[in-house]
Amino acid sequence: MSVSCYHCGLPIPPAADFSVRINDTPQAMCCAGCQAVAQAIVDNGLTRYYAHRDALPESPREAVPAALQELGLFDHPSLQKNFVHRVDDDENQCEANLLLEGITCAACVWLNEAQLRQQSGVTAVSVNYSTRRARVQWDARLTKLSNILAAVAAIGYRAHPYDIARAEALARAERKRALWGLFVAGFGMMQVMMYAVPVYLADVGVGGDMSVGVEQLMRWASLILTLPVVLYSAAPFFISARRDLMRRRMGMDVPVALGVGAAFLASVWATLSGSGAVYFDSVTMFVFFLLSGRFLEMLARQKSARSVEVMARAVPSFAERMNGSNFERVAVADLCIGDLVRVAPGDTVPADGVVIDGQSSADESLLTGESIPVKKNCADLLVGGSINIDSPLVMRVEQLGEGTRLAAITRLMERAATEKPKVVLLADRIAGRFVVALLLLAIASGVFWWWLEPARALWIFVAVLVVSCPCALSLATPAALTVATGAMAARGVLVTRGHAIEALARATHFVFDKTGTLTEGRMAIVEVVSYVGNATQARKIAAALERGSKHPIAQALHADDDLSLILTNAKSISGEGVAGEIDGVMWRLGRAEFVGALHGIAIPAQSISPVGASDTLLYLGNASGYVAAIALRDTVRTDAAQTIAALKAMGLSLSIFSGDLPTVAARVGEQLGIQDARGNMLPQDKLAAVRALQAKGAIVCMVGDGVNDAPVLAQAQVSMAMSGGADLARLNSDIVLLGSRLEAVTDALLLARHTMRIVRQNLAWSFAYNFLAIPLAVVGWVTPWMAGIGMSSSSLLVVLNALRLQGDKR
Repeated sequence: MSVSCYHCGLPIPPAADFSVRINDTPQAMCCAGCQAVAQAIVDNGLTRYYAHRDALPESPREAVPAALQELGLFDHPSLQKNFVHRVDDDENQCEANLLLEGITCAACVWLNEAQLRQQSGVTAVSVNYSTRRARVQWDARLTKLSNILAAVAAIGYRAHPYDIARAEALARAERKRALWGLFVAGFGMMQVMMYAVPVYLADVGVGGDMSVGVEQLMRWASLILTLPVVLYSAAPFFISARRDLMRRRMGMDVPVALGVGAAFLASVWATLSGSGAVYFDSVTMFVFFLLSGRFLEMLARQKSARSVEVMARAVPSFAERMNGSNFERVAVADLCIGDLVRVAPGDTVPADGVVIDGQSSADESLLTGESIPVKKNCADLLVGGSINIDSPLVMRVEQLGEGTRLAAITRLMERAATEKPKVVLLADRIAGRFVVALLLLAIASGVFWWWLEPARALWIFVAVLVVSCPCALSLATPAALTVATGAMAARGVLVTRGHAIEALARATHFVFDKTGTLTEGRMAIVEVVSYVGNATQARKIAAALERGSKHPIAQALHADDDLSLILTNAKSISGEGVAGEIDGVMWRLGRAEFVGALHGIAIPAQSISPVGASDTLLYLGNASGYVAAIALRDTVRTDAAQTIAALKAMGLSLSIFSGDLPTVAARVGEQLGIQDARGNMLPQDKLAAVRALQAKGAIVCMVGDGVNDAPVLAQAQVSMAMSGGADLARLNSDIVLLGSRLEAVTDALLLARHTMRIVRQNLAWSFAYNFLAIPLAVVGWVTPWMAGIGMSSSSLLVVLNALRLQGDKR
């Protein structure tokens, strides 16, 4: 009978009688909690978890049944408003970020994802191992949040709405465990070296001879001091290696565990038998240096992940809400949409809203990467997380909690963190095969030296195992990409997909949309020509047709909206225009061909003034014919010419794909120096044009507004969106430019290229180090302790090289 619980590993009390049949074998459990959790895992067909886990889970022994009953509280709308948001404005499609407690290894991630995907109503789930955060989407008609939390609890984990304090507590606990392991290894190493040095000096004739009895005493003292290093500090390596071997794969910890275990057991045998060499000093030094490298890697990982935490922490806990003629201090969680809130100078804006009183400026650098304050007047938007600088402002709350722009940025960053780029997957596969080849080489080296010089065979075997462990190879790519993602976020460039940086660095052809990308996207009516009736009425009808739209053209028409005009059967045709009924008459507004299809009458001879380089021409009509023509003017961005010049200097090909008139697109192209400027392009035309470029071997980066032309953005190898005031949740792009600078395109490209150079440097160093170190270890020129320093140093080097991206001023 097993003396430890199969599920959690804790000792089984003498009177306990709990078991679960797992893979047709009865397994002993320590308590009813572990029995229930293990049975739930079996009942849901998730027994592969036990073969895949790298560490033991926390015991559910102390779980309180009442806690499960309290999960129903999370279904209350007042609780959900701060952490649950609606997907695509669908009241039935919900999404929440949850913090998972009890995650100890990658298998735990798999188990939780598999468990939740089996729940009725859950439509999507992804768990980020680094941050222990789960992103879950569900259909509110089929399940409730409490059911999701209960499903997590059923397999022995605890899920909570994401809370910064809990996340920081988990990170602190991880650092504490790592520091204790490092302390034990460091203390043991120093003490063992105190006993090893006199033996070494005596062996070389320095300080006189040492008697056999004294030397044996030194060995026993070293053994006692090495035991806690091997059993405590090195325990994670052995546990991970055991799990890898159980699932028949070769992870990075397999050679480490073999090396440490072989050297330690050989030293124990030499101590017990009183003959042969001992390697206690090499074992403790190796464990210490390896843990030192991994501790620094952990700090770098947590620092990169902290960029998301900084965003989440930006929203204050309290706000000043208007109550009658006074302001009261209330929790931000108690705010409601429509509340009036005062933001004092120096205070952080608590939610997204609109200024209704006051003039000031706001620091939006955390959100956009732009350090210049943004002027704020009445009717201007205020973004939660920005800081009011000059004067008090009164704002009306428009979005709260998960509906804010800040929350959308956080969600997109989380999504990018959960995706593995192809280059990372390739490096993982190479590292896995490398471990197998390494083990075969180490065995062959040990056999050869056993035949040639048995006294040296063991430590050469250990040295080969240790010196060439491909930790640096497995870290080379993800370390650089993780740091680069954080560095880009600090510059207002939000990476939302895992492959984006790699694809951007390889891009050879940039395709730009015009309106809102190369131009400011703030259009104004410059002329209206009325063919029937008067221009004022035409403007009102056009404004009614664009009612509710957030497109830059619609924004220019909204000022003339007359709510007495009732719009019905409204619809928008991407790339064509809008249509709808007003007082029983079907109207169309948009391209000439789109409006002309309603009546088949030619455009009147009366024309509008010559169209400028950044003008857009719309036609309004009904079944009787064309009614009016409206010219709107946009201005080319001030940094557009500089951005285009920089891209051309890098040898990139450039194009403009616009739905505007060909003459308008051509004039913008001429102004910016882009020869391939095409107009009158529908979304399907743009899609075909991008495919044609790709057929010629181009790696296309599409830069647009992120809302329209979703198929084109998806077709391009990488896409970038100017977010402006758009809803970030609707942006169909791999990268989002949070500020208003088009120059951020070149900043992102330069940083992506620098990142891939860092990746290539890391990979080159990893391969060069292994190809140099392995032969030296095989011929016996590298001792185990030197191998430990070499392997740890190589891993640390790639992490430090990746951290250089944080200081990149590009």
